Amino acid sequence: MSPQRGASETVQAAGGVVLRYTRAGDLEVLVVNRPAYDDWSLPKGKLEDGETHGQCALREVEEETGVRCWLGPELSSVEYEDAQGRPKQVRWWLMHPRGGTIAHRHPDEEIGEVRWTSLARARTILTYERDIELLDEATA
Repeated sequence: MSPQRGASETVQAAGGVVLRYTRAGDLEVLVVNRPAYDDWSLPKGKLEDGETHGQCALREVEEETGVRCWLGPELSSVEYEDAQGRPKQVRWWLMHPRGGTIAHRHPDEEIGEVRWTSLARARTILTYERDIELLDEATA
């Protein structure tokens, strides 16, 4: 049995709500655009063999954004049906950057654009209500 699929065939994934303060003291969040889904979301991805959810969250954030992070407190998990109709559970962590720079992707890759954005702007561009709820939880 692979770590992505349990007895219930639920896809397992993890991700991060990455926050930073600007020099002016404003709080920003890291968001990603996925052209294949025509959406803006928080960085996340599926577990690999032998990986914990926390390790997956850190790896996926770095792979998708180029930003290395510190793992903070765990946030609420989210469950929904994925694009293939399978049940999916995503465990989320609050994260803070510790290095790296935003990666510039090519159009043929999974992530089309990565950006730091204000909390107010993130609430208007994030595609999924569940991401907005996680952002609200992370900044409460």
